[in-house]
Amino acid sequence: MMFATPEEISGFLQAADWARAHHAPLAGDASARRYERLTRGADRAVLMVAPRSDDLGRFTRMARWLCDHGFSAPQILAAAPEAGLLLLEDLGDDLVSRLIAADPAREAPLYAEITGFLTALRALPPPDFLAPLDGPQLADLVRLTPEWYPTLSRDAAEALPAALQARFEALDDGLRVTCLRDFHAENALWLPDRTGVARLGLLDFQDAVICHPAYDLVSALQDARRDVSPAVEAAERARYAQQNGLDQSRFSAIYALLGVQRALRILGIFARLSLAMGKPGYADLMPRSWAYIARNLTHPALAALAPTVLAALPAPTPDIIERIKAECGLHPML
Repeated sequence: MMFATPEEISGFLQAADWARAHHAPLAGDASARRYERLTRGADRAVLMVAPRSDDLGRFTRMARWLCDHGFSAPQILAAAPEAGLLLLEDLGDDLVSRLIAADPAREAPLYAEITGFLTALRALPPPDFLAPLDGPQLADLVRLTPEWYPTLSRDAAEALPAALQARFEALDDGLRVTCLRDFHAENALWLPDRTGVARLGLLDFQDAVICHPAYDLVSALQDARRDVSPAVEAAERARYAQQNGLDQSRFSAIYALLGVQRALRILGIFARLSLAMGKPGYADLMPRSWAYIARNLTHPALAALAPTVLAALPAPTPDIIERIKAECGLHPML
């Protein structure tokens, strides 16, 4: 992957009047991008350095759309997309996940804010530049999993996308909203000095799509990186359905299905991050995703899907996790 040279970064910051800023690294995400916090006196900003091949237009279009509608995505302060460089508003360090870890009593009210945000987001017509994520696309996304994660039966693994698509089409009620897609407590910040839905700061929304409203809700409540208490998950799923006039039973069925789809995809992504990109820590997160799969498959509406999933893939046992870690970084993508 090709990145901007130090000279290009220096020129970019010079043009943006941030050349004399102090640089400090920030924790990155699962992508190849890196982030630095810039400090210039009392002012702060975030420098994103992405591979030149990244389509930063998706990020900037979505950031501006969110800001234009009163949400707290970072403002774009300067951009050189051809070099993979963005200078962003710094929304701070108060990730929802960190706040809850420091004070578990904040879990319920913060997830209530997340539900309120998703209700406000669904009230807006999706922007016309977003692509749909419907049955065929949802099915196609899980094809990655048997490419990287062990299989029990190749035939069952190959049948899995079609089985998921069939269940989605059977349960689909036709509702479609803007979905940020990678929406969870480590991509959301609490901004108490702002008001209304602007109190929730948003990160990593460049893969936003038009999808069923249960997609982002299950992404937040069945978080691959942290355990959400069952009581909070149940309360917020019910709150979302009630706030938006949805049938609780029907909504719970497609919520469970999308929970299976997302967790299957995440197993493949986490395996790839370890095997191809040398990030073994992601393998340790696999049991949580598998637990979501197992729980969601107990929903009566998924009775026909469960045998295919369980025949296709093994649970991530300690032995499987150690085998993946032992091959960490040995299978780079070509």
